[in-house]
Amino acid sequence: QVQLMESGGGLVQPGGSLRLSCAASGRIFHINTMGWFRQVPGKERELVATITSGGSTNYADSVKGRSTISRDNVQKTVWLQMNSLKPEDTAVYYCNADIKGTFADRSREVWGQGTLVTVSS
Repeated sequence: QVQLMESGGGLVQPGGSLRLSCAASGRIFHINTMGWFRQVPGKERELVATITSGGSTNYADSVKGRSTISRDNVQKTVWLQMNSLKPEDTAVYYCNADIKGTFADRSREVWGQGTLVTVSS
């Protein structure tokens, strides 16, 4: 059973910073793209940032320049550093990864449980 465990959410003031972590565990042969998505009630889940196993990154325009995604392939962990946070960044943040359990397996998408980020004074 492959799991993604997020941590690092919480309450932060506007203009502050937060670092989210997501660690993958279980039977894992290879992790392709890892990423962060977010969702607020009543809205669709949206992409925040992704990073490939080779380190190529992609960011939503709304967070570009304020956020940095990084990963460690050995630790099977991805991080999202968010700076200059705004109230509109408030959401549940979900970790996502495309994972092959064994060499023979097809890769499948795995989601974490989500961690709440609240930006408020």
